[in-house]
Formats: sequence, structure tokens, C-alpha cells
Amino acid sequence: MSNSPVINIELLRQSLINWFQREGKDYPWRQTSDPWAILVSELMLQQTTIATVLGRYDSWMKQFPTPKHLAEVDEQVALRSWEGLGYYRRVRSLQAIARKITEDYMGVFPDTEEAIKKLPGIGPYTSGAVLSFAFNKPAPIVDANVARVISRLDNLGIPIDSAAGQKYLWNRAAQLVSPTNARLFNSALMELGQNICTNGNPNCLLCPIREFCTTSHPESLPIKKKKSPISSIEHHDILYIRNRSILMAKCPENERHAGMYRFPQRNDDETLSTPHIFKQTYSVTRFRVTRYIHYVSTLSTIEKNEEFIPINQIHLYPLASPDRKALHSSALSSIIHHIL
Repeated sequence: MSNSPVINIELLRQSLINWFQREGKDYPWRQTSDPWAILVSELMLQQTTIATVLGRYDSWMKQFPTPKHLAEVDEQVALRSWEGLGYYRRVRSLQAIARKITEDYMGVFPDTEEAIKKLPGIGPYTSGAVLSFAFNKPAPIVDANVARVISRLDNLGIPIDSAAGQKYLWNRAAQLVSPTNARLFNSALMELGQNICTNGNPNCLLCPIREFCTTSHPESLPIKKKKSPISSIEHHDILYIRNRSILMAKCPENERHAGMYRFPQRNDDETLSTPHIFKQTYSVTRFRVTRYIHYVSTLSTIEKNEEFIPINQIHLYPLASPDRKALHSSALSSIIHHIL
């Protein structure tokens, strides 16, 4: 394990900032210091690629330019606006934050670490991102890119996803962040991890802080704990249409897609005699999901969380991406068209 090598931190900061001012990408969220806009970008970017966020960020901000705009809409409107970005708890958290700011802070985003950390669902990374990017305060941030840069810079010999590793990274990030130019420094540190100090074989020759790096084998870092194996899940859903309406199930509060709608699930015995009309596979964290959808013309039982939605209004309801894709598939579309 490294013990934070003694380096000229000010020279490192300036070298990194100078490089970023020449080479840094000009994303929309880097063109603003509005804390709401920055918070939105940070939550969108969690578990989602930059390319996907770029395709949605501007339009989403036009729909909800202030916390008040998001606070006032129904949860289903918020969920529908997030379709395609996945991990829907993020938009529910964002709406809870918007309501807190609207109710407790008169719609004005707080600018202190203590107040920001009291907002619903705000952790150290998001707090540090808002404080540094919006208010230029010297708050540390540690995401996957920053962790990779620091682990190589300091030749860190412990897993970055361990308690000791996380403690080291956050302490080191706090030491390194510029006290006067945190916005540019933290942006530069993340950009370095994204484009130069990448996974596998980093481009060390182009690294603006290579003279400060203490590892001789950057490709071997960072060290991580052994991952859990991917598990397979299979479930069977039904397509049931009655009176030009489609039966859908609303996900309960304790589920991943809480508040959103999905095709109703049935156990194997109930679908065994009905061939599936659609097969779909997708990944969710450490699970590989295989879903079969079966068309049924009659149904004996409707569960309490299931309801009929007019087919011509289904586009107004929030559906997880796999369900929306299934609904628009040629197999389901042809059956729906035939019935109607």
C-alpha cells in the first residue's frame, strides 16, 4: 500500500489544469455553474454512458429547468421522462431532492456541504461534484476514473473497493484538489481517467502528470476485490388485451422499477401450455435476464397491482426500456394490430 508519495502538488495541479484547458471535452454540463443542472448531469451519468446522456440531457433540462418544475409533476411523469436512461431510482431521488429544495430552501439550491448532504440520496461523490463544479469549493470527488488515476499515481496496493481503499482514495483526493480552482481540477482528474489513464493500457506518453506517477505497471492497477459471478434469471410474462386495453402491472415500492409499469408476470405452470411469442434477454447489474412473453386470450385472475391501460395511451405511462422495446417489437405489434 502506498503512503501518499511526497510530490509537488501545486505543480501537479497546474499541469493537469493546463492540459484540461487545452484538451478537455466541452460537455453541456461544463458550460454552466447552475447547481441544479450539474446535479442532474451527475445523476444521469451514474451507470450510464456519456453518449447516452448527451442524447437526453438538453431536452430533459428544457422540460425541468429548475427543481420546482420537477417537484410539481406527478411521479409517473418524472419516470416517463427518464425512460432509456435506466436505474429509475435516480429520477425518484432527483424528484425528492427537488421537492426538498422547493419546500425547505424556497427553490434555491443550498451551497454548503452540510446542507447538500442532507438532501435525499446525496452521498459524498454527488456532494463533492456539486460543491466543486457549481460553487468551485475544494471538495474531493472519487468515481471510477478518479480512483484509477490515484491508484496508479500512488501505486496503491490494496483493492480500491475495500473500506481501506476507499478511505485512502477520499483522503488523497482531498489532499490533491485545488483550493482555488476545484472546478477545473476535478473536471481534469475525471477527464484524465476517461481518455488517458484508461482501463487496460493507459496512454502514459500523453499523460500530463506522468512525471508524478509512481507505478511501473499501470495496466495492473487498480486492484479490485473478486467480482461475484453473473447469475441467470428467467421469467414468464403475459400479453393480455381486453376492450382495446392492455393489462399491465405497476411495480411496487420495494422493487427496482418502483412506480413503473411492466408486463404481468405469471409462474411457469400458468404459461406452460401457451407457447411464447417473444423472447428477450438483457442484463441488470450482476444478473442476466431471459424473459418470455406469452399471448393469452383469457385470464382467470387479475392481481391487485395490475390494471388495464388503453393501448392508445400506453405511450404516456412509464415503462422500463425492456418492456417498451417488447411492446414495440414486431411480434407484439402484429398481435395488437390484429386484435384491434
